[in-house]
Amino acid sequence: MSSTSANGAVNGVANGTNGTNGTAAQEVDVLIIGAGFGGCYSLYRLRQQGFKTHLFEAGSYLGGVWQNNTYPGARVDSEIPYYQYSMPEVWRKWNFSERFPSGQELKAYFKHVDETLDLSKDISFNATVADVQYDSTTAKWTVKTESGATAVCRFLICATGSSFKPHFPAFKNLDKYKGELIHSTRWPNDADASITKGKRVAIIGSGATAVQCTQEIAKQAQHLTVYVRTASISLPMFQRPLSEFEQRVNKSIYSGLLARCRATKSGLGYDPRPGSTWDLIDAEREELWEELWARGGFNFNQANHRDFLVDKKAGEMMYAFWAKKTRPRVKNPAKAAFLVPEKPPFAFGTKRSSLEQDYYECIDQDNVDVVDLKANAIQEFSEGGIITADGNERPFDIVVMATGFDAMTGSLTNMNIKGNDGVTFEERWKDGVFTHLGMCSSGCPNLFMVYGPQAPTAFTNGPVFIEVQVDIIVDFLKKLRSENIVSIEAQRPAEEKWKQAIQDANDKTLLPLTDSWYMGANVPGKKREQLNYLGGIQQYEVECRTALETLEGFTIVRGEASQ
Repeated sequence: MSSTSANGAVNGVANGTNGTNGTAAQEVDVLIIGAGFGGCYSLYRLRQQGFKTHLFEAGSYLGGVWQNNTYPGARVDSEIPYYQYSMPEVWRKWNFSERFPSGQELKAYFKHVDETLDLSKDISFNATVADVQYDSTTAKWTVKTESGATAVCRFLICATGSSFKPHFPAFKNLDKYKGELIHSTRWPNDADASITKGKRVAIIGSGATAVQCTQEIAKQAQHLTVYVRTASISLPMFQRPLSEFEQRVNKSIYSGLLARCRATKSGLGYDPRPGSTWDLIDAEREELWEELWARGGFNFNQANHRDFLVDKKAGEMMYAFWAKKTRPRVKNPAKAAFLVPEKPPFAFGTKRSSLEQDYYECIDQDNVDVVDLKANAIQEFSEGGIITADGNERPFDIVVMATGFDAMTGSLTNMNIKGNDGVTFEERWKDGVFTHLGMCSSGCPNLFMVYGPQAPTAFTNGPVFIEVQVDIIVDFLKKLRSENIVSIEAQRPAEEKWKQAIQDANDKTLLPLTDSWYMGANVPGKKREQLNYLGGIQQYEVECRTALETLEGFTIVRGEASQ
């Protein structure tokens, strides 16, 4: 295992923070890209198993999305105690202050993780990967960063996550705008909404980020205009403080609770609801829904009967309940009609529900306008603001682009990763995504993806699923090492079978009826297809471990037998 001083290079791998270029390439067993939940856990587990491992992180510290997304109001929507690592050495001496921690608190959590697990000694920060190439003659990857650091590895793990590459819609004359243009992933001052104080602000978007930004900026701005294409069906977060005493007592069951999460579909410790919406009479159903609603978070959909994803009428009933709870919070009739319409704007659950605290009260304020982009699209930007199709030009000091990500695939297509065929992921996936098990790609021997496409990624609580997937990958690498397998590569027929199974499962649901980032539909030109495995964490692990046992669907190359 490598080590470093605070100001030195890591075993010959330049620490990007210091910008020391030209060092000799460092050879390691495993090179990890990305220091979010997936990369940090991969480093921790691989070091345990004796693999010489190093990690390149483009940012200045651990945290992944919690280092990049520092917009006002940023917070996780999976609740504590479920949203954290399961290792007792981490949770024993850490307490969160809220049920749904803020981005700032999660930054502090990653500092605790680093100090507890001693991760930074094997990480190069400010190390943006610029070039990755596979050499078939040596069966090794060479990874180069913009700062000149180079690593050669047998195995490459891309722990680059689902939400890295920001999406900028191609608005006409965007470059002419003279005000401050901010994408939510690049907020200039961490979680500080005060830069909008007394300003004329626009927010473009209606997803989770836009909801969280709206809640904070509406309280600061002189005037806020929110541009919404499709109204969000946001659920109540019911945020609350967590006391040290409560967590100290509950830690007696943390290990069992977090282990139980791994055996669920979503990675949340909610009791599953078997059967159908129609198993209950109206009064029983209403009582159940009131109880789930009062719990807050994702209880209303994740702990409910799940047939709303396949039965349109069941979804319409859930929407009617949601609207009954939500519409009275919006006093302005025009806003209420748009934000909480009589008919659902899309089938319930086919877009990711945002969690909100006072979104509807904030957007109802007199200093907030809402623009329906389907009725009045953005025509172009001007030097001073935004012009819509009705010819109206609204002036803005600040425009916030809460326009999301090239989700699931963008972090991989954004890197210049060339496999044994010399093809990058951008070219490889130009006509759609192909993977085997949502972890491996043909043309890319010994490369593994964490929290990427065609895995349960977006339908799960991140840390729980990440631990499951990384544990599978670690067991793959242990098997390859013990059986003297030099390289392993996914076969195209196995990828086609995996992809088809995902699309077939998707076609049995209402998900294809809605344009969403689940389907890749938020990025023009991206193939519209289901990008997530729908069977849940437990079933995914069963399928992966079956493949691990037999190595079915892989081409393997074994090393020469030792003399």
